[in-house]
Formats: sequence, C-alpha cells, structure tokens
Amino acid sequence: MQIQKIKKKVIIGLSGGVDSAVAALKLIEQGYHVEALFMKNWEEDDDQDYCAAAVDLNDAQGVADLLNIRLHTINFSSEYWDRVFAYFLAEYKAGRTPNPDILCNTEIKFKAFLEHVLSIGADKMATGHYARLEQNKHRYQLCQAADKNKDQTYFLHQLNQYQLSKSLFPLGDIEDKRKVREIATKTGFKIAKKKDSTGICFIGERKFKDFLAQYLPANKGQIKTLDEQVIGEHQGLMYYTIGQRQGLGIGGVANAPDAPWFVVHKDLQQNILYVTQGHDHPALLSLALIATNMHWIDTVPELNKDYLCRCRHRQPLQMGQIKEIIDDRYYIHFKQPQRAITAGQSVVLYDQAVCLGGGVIEQAL
Repeated sequence: MQIQKIKKKVIIGLSGGVDSAVAALKLIEQGYHVEALFMKNWEEDDDQDYCAAAVDLNDAQGVADLLNIRLHTINFSSEYWDRVFAYFLAEYKAGRTPNPDILCNTEIKFKAFLEHVLSIGADKMATGHYARLEQNKHRYQLCQAADKNKDQTYFLHQLNQYQLSKSLFPLGDIEDKRKVREIATKTGFKIAKKKDSTGICFIGERKFKDFLAQYLPANKGQIKTLDEQVIGEHQGLMYYTIGQRQGLGIGGVANAPDAPWFVVHKDLQQNILYVTQGHDHPALLSLALIATNMHWIDTVPELNKDYLCRCRHRQPLQMGQIKEIIDDRYYIHFKQPQRAITAGQSVVLYDQAVCLGGGVIEQAL
C-alpha cells in the first residue's frame, strides 16, 4: 500500500498586491497546502480618501478565489499601534528618521502574524518579500534575493532563527520583478499591473506633513546656513531628514550661488534646521557611524574585517569594518565617505550575499 505524503500547510500573507499573489501561486505549484491571510493594521483615519484596506481586501479575495484557496482575515491595528506606530512617533519627536518597515516585519508580520497562523494549524508562514533562505543543519541564513534591485533583506535583518525557521520566501529566486508581473498576467490575476505599495508601512501613501501633524505638534523655527546666516523658516524639524533637498521652501539667498540646498543638521535644543549647498558638501559626508541595538541572525561579524554595508534601502553596498564596540555601541568605519548617514535609519551588514544583521544608526561620525 502506497502511503500518501501529507502536505505541509502554509499560510501566506496576501496583501492584495502582485508579489504576494504570485508567491501564493508558487507555493501551490511546489505542492504545499496553501491558505491565505489578509491583515488590516491601520484604522485611525480611514476614510474615503485613505482607506485602501477595503480595495486591497477585495483584490486579495479575487486572488484567493482564482487560486481556490481559503482567505482568512484579521485585524492587528492594536498591535501595530503599540509595537510600531508609538515607536515611529517617538523617533520623529526625538528628531530621528525611523524606518517603520523593519519594525513592521519583526513585530507584526513575523510575530503577531506568525503566532496567529501557527495557532490555526499552519506549519509555516510565507510572504511576498524578495529574499532567500539557506539552511545549514538547524541554522538559517538570510540571503539576498536573486533580483538585487528588489532585494528586501535590509527590512528583514532583525529576524531571528525561530522566525526564519517558520518562514518561506517564494519570490527569492526570481531574477527580475518583470517576471512576476508576467506570471501574474498569464495566470489571470486582475492585479497584474497594480502598482507597488509605497508610503508608511501598513498605512500607505499620505501627505506626510498633514499626517504627522495629527499626532505631533509642529514647532516652526529658523533655517540657517553653516555660518549661522538665517535664510528661511522651517515648519517643524520632524518634517525634515538629513540630505533632503525637496520641500525646504528656500528661495534666492543674497550672496549665495544659485544652487540647491540640502539639510545637514537638526538642532533640537535651539529648534534650528541647518542647510548647505552642494550635493556632496563635506558636511554631508561621513567616514564612520555609531550604531546600537545590534542583532545578528547567525554569524557574529568580527572586528576589523571587511563587510558589505548598507545605511539605507537601495543604497549600493559599501565596504566597511566594525572597528570597536563600547558599551554595546558599534563603531563602523567605511572605506569611502558615505553621504547623508541618518540617525534612526538602520545599518545592515553582509558577508557577500548573506545578510548578517544590523542595528539602528545613532549618529554619523
């Protein structure tokens, strides 16, 4: 008598977008028993202008119907507020520029979501992230996706061994995002040409100043050059980030060349925004940084050894070394000057294609 192998049950986060739809299809083709789950994580200002969740749910249901898989729904709005959005606001209030997508992954997608799908009988969870997993015995390595342009390991660098052991990334081996849309079109997904989601994680596109002003009071102040010349008024330091060019509202300045202005520093104590001219002005360049809250996925990097580093998503990988660790503060030095290193963002280290982990940038040096 032939014994039939029991299919592993995988629940994929189905967002209503093309990536998760094709990821679900690939799981079915790989022989898994697939179900899907749609998460709603924001409802504070849902209205006819911003409530994309209803549209996304309808798109997710269309994908599930076409694939003939069950679609679960759940609301994680409370968890999102407590674990992600409160941090988001605190960082902006402190003058830093946070990356909520990283916390969304560690606290919502790979924690609250993972705990829920395991509680309803799944063996693993899956997402439409562009990343790859490699397993060596019982240890997992997070590796860059085949499509380096779409690679999302930067956003996943805080995941731990348990989370990775329960995860699948079906799109990791696809070499070009265009192939994903081709598969979606061939399969008949109505969302094949739907644009990729942008904006704040789970909240979506907003008029950023108007949105942030709902939660944090704006305090206007002076815009100064590095030689202390007052050249304008800022609308609140929380609205600006290091290296920013657009939206400064600075017109012609007497005795200054007609060139773009860039944010170089935010003085929270005096409520002053400092700017300078020149995309690669020395004030925007740094050869080192301090990072905290470091997390290593598997291999702990060595001191004074070359690693590839990334200080923001999509930045080309840069060569750097951990020079010293003092009171859990990591001093990372680069071979070449780095532009607009920003407190609150993350620095992520790689050994070739393997994402080692990273932490939060405290300051540029």
